[in-house]
Amino acid sequence: MHSNRFYTLSASCPDQVGIIARVSGFIAGNGGWILESSFHSDALTNRYFMRIEIKADSLPFLLAEFRERFAREVAAPLQMDWHINDSAVRRRVVVLVSKQEHCLYDLLARWQARELDIEIPCVISNHDTFRGFVEWHGIPFHHVPVTTAGKADANAEIQRIFADVHGDTMVLARYMQILSPELCAALAGKIINIHHSFLPSFAGAKPYHQAYTRGVKLIGATCHYVTSELDAGPIVEQDVIRIDHSDSPDDMVRYGKDIEKTVLARGLRYHLEDRVLVHGNKTVVFR
Repeated sequence: MHSNRFYTLSASCPDQVGIIARVSGFIAGNGGWILESSFHSDALTNRYFMRIEIKADSLPFLLAEFRERFAREVAAPLQMDWHINDSAVRRRVVVLVSKQEHCLYDLLARWQARELDIEIPCVISNHDTFRGFVEWHGIPFHHVPVTTAGKADANAEIQRIFADVHGDTMVLARYMQILSPELCAALAGKIINIHHSFLPSFAGAKPYHQAYTRGVKLIGATCHYVTSELDAGPIVEQDVIRIDHSDSPDDMVRYGKDIEKTVLARGLRYHLEDRVLVHGNKTVVFR
């Protein structure tokens, strides 16, 4: 991460001749200084992906004018899906948690150490367990109980809180409830989950117990975007650790907590730094 202010342009478009020339020509033609660039051409889908960091003070105009001119002069002719973000604007990350504390503790530690340069406007939970811990950090805590009869109301309340605090990203840090299709659709591409298995293997409940029964030699964790299909959204990051026949399900749970924390932190960082471009149910991740 650069110490100076920069803009991050992320885009995809139909693959064609002259994409880099058109984009870099626009930036250079306005005095823009490119700090970092990444590109990928997907031959199977004929789609081109890019991520470019631009030194903010090298441009003669503000971000609003950049958006207006880039949209007209570059994006429209290339049929481009794109967005650009300002490094000076901290993302607002709303964290959801149930009764497993390890991912919540890790995220708050990284936030407090400025390893994750974000704002956490609130934490939401279906249990009151971590209220004291969260409020000790000076972060508002919302207890939103989830009952069988009241799931729709709970999801509506979560969406209301997210909107009220102007959230940019929602992180399910071992939040053990299924979000409604309506909420998933309303916040598509903005909800990140950590699942305690190497998806698509062992989706759903108790994946470590499923892994033990199957006798696998590797267990893992998956950070993915949340969609209405359970544990099937586009994958952002994964990792694994090796186990053997002597490890019990409880051992796997203990080992898994470490990998869940690191995979979630990496996946969230990639998302916040605009390194993830979603294409259908897959992602391009510029690390």
